[in-house]
Amino acid sequence: MNLIHRKKGELSVDELPSPPSSNEKQSFGDNGIHGDLDDSATQLHRGLKSRQITMIAIGGAIGTGLIIGTGAALAKAGPLSILISYSIVGFIVYMVMCALGEMAAYLPIQSGFTGYATRFCDPALGFSLGYTYWFKYIIVTPNQLTAAALVLQYWVPRERVNPGVFIAVFLIAIILINYLGIRFFGEIEFWLSSIKILTIVGLLILSLVLVLGGGPDHDRKGFRYWKDPGAMKPLYGTGDKGRFLGLWSTFVTATFAYLGTELVGVTVGEAQNPRRVIPRAIKLTFWRIVVFYVLSVLLIGMLVPYNSTALSFATKQTTGASASPFVVALIESGISTLPGFLNACILIFVFSAANSDLYIATRTLYGLAKEGNSHPLFARTDRRGVPIYALGLSALIACIAFLNCADDSRKVFSYFVNLVTIFGLLTWISILVTHIYFVRARRAQGVENHQLAYTAPFGLYGTYFALVFCIVIAIFKNFDVFVYVKGRAGGEHFDYVNFITGYLGIPLYLGMIFGYKLLSKDRAMTPFTADLITGKDAIDREEEEFLANKAAKQGGKKAGGWFYRRFVAWLL
Repeated sequence: MNLIHRKKGELSVDELPSPPSSNEKQSFGDNGIHGDLDDSATQLHRGLKSRQITMIAIGGAIGTGLIIGTGAALAKAGPLSILISYSIVGFIVYMVMCALGEMAAYLPIQSGFTGYATRFCDPALGFSLGYTYWFKYIIVTPNQLTAAALVLQYWVPRERVNPGVFIAVFLIAIILINYLGIRFFGEIEFWLSSIKILTIVGLLILSLVLVLGGGPDHDRKGFRYWKDPGAMKPLYGTGDKGRFLGLWSTFVTATFAYLGTELVGVTVGEAQNPRRVIPRAIKLTFWRIVVFYVLSVLLIGMLVPYNSTALSFATKQTTGASASPFVVALIESGISTLPGFLNACILIFVFSAANSDLYIATRTLYGLAKEGNSHPLFARTDRRGVPIYALGLSALIACIAFLNCADDSRKVFSYFVNLVTIFGLLTWISILVTHIYFVRARRAQGVENHQLAYTAPFGLYGTYFALVFCIVIAIFKNFDVFVYVKGRAGGEHFDYVNFITGYLGIPLYLGMIFGYKLLSKDRAMTPFTADLITGKDAIDREEEEFLANKAAKQGGKKAGGWFYRRFVAWLL
């Protein structure tokens, strides 16, 4: 096999252990772990360019959880609480992405992190992870479509045009974008992510100006609201206990805001030159967390007091600009002309989220079929490399968005949404567990750190820290159902509906793991039986060909001048 030697920080593999012998490998279904080597009728195309992956990494997961959800957290617990929770959860997310990036850069297979769970850890984990992740996104996709229809009611009232019309238009649009191939999808997401980034940057700059007294009211607020009414608001009690419960309640909101960050891990099978692109995307994730999330909640906490009447009204809204704490900050500073523009930006946020959610659902079902955990039909792709049958089923299920056209069905649908939010945390837990098994396997099989294109900067210490924190959040995320508060609506009775929908995902996830093991009799991977080799030689050849073609096009010359190479080339 041809060996690849590169500069420091990139792959340099001199020798790898031989693949496990046939009697050491376990059967994972009809396609087995060799799904990435199947015929061209089941292959994805590596059509995502570096700039598209980069922009998706920066802005892909930014959605209504940040621009709207932070208001409810601020009103519930105060500015210091949301700053702490968003910072800690942001660090956890970064650890998850580093763990995923280490595996993805080493072996960018088409089945994504469900394939890593199957190959490195346990086929049962890959099975459960794949189905819970798919279930999450076939529910979230119609929810996003409904949110888009509700945002449009800002201009077109429900009485004038039924929301089902807008749901149909958006659904057809995202199906077409996904059907036309990964290159078209990547280009659309590139521009949508660009708009989202510009919107957030504009809001941050405007918020900073308002904090420093540059608004119409010329009021230099600074940290005034951290003193009066205070930095932390007690919840379900007084004193330290109330402040701690208030702080803990915001961890759920922060987790929801970060969900979907792992989108980069789904795209590895369709990325060009993934061993260079993925590490870059992971590094950019850190700066996205610091700038877009942590800085946003800091500025919002400086501009809006948690006892604001306008903020209390906003948190009771469903969606749209009226529900955003940024709009509250603008109104409180004397600016009343931007909500319409911000509402249009929120519509783009929601549409982009629906588009990427359908993409994730499709690729997850495709990955399950590649691993032999679903019908082989869903692994079939067309000439553009689109898994059309997986897309068709995921899009068909998304039609449940039309249920929201009826008022009496919205409450039931909200229960489904609450049910699947736990799957985001379970996904992070699964990625972290898989990374632990991956590190043990590569150490046992003689794959050293210097042979990897990317290594997690905090190693297994960061992975274990994030894993423990994710488990704690998953267990106590709906702690308020256990809290007795006299006079609170439902407080004097056990909130069984919220308890069931909030925690049912955990026994479902565990049930699929143990049910799979019971029926298949497969055992977990050991450090010596984990398959680190299968498919790697083909990926090595693809990468070598890509780099050779790129070098031939450049003719051995460096593209552009110093400014281009320093500030522009990283994006391309």
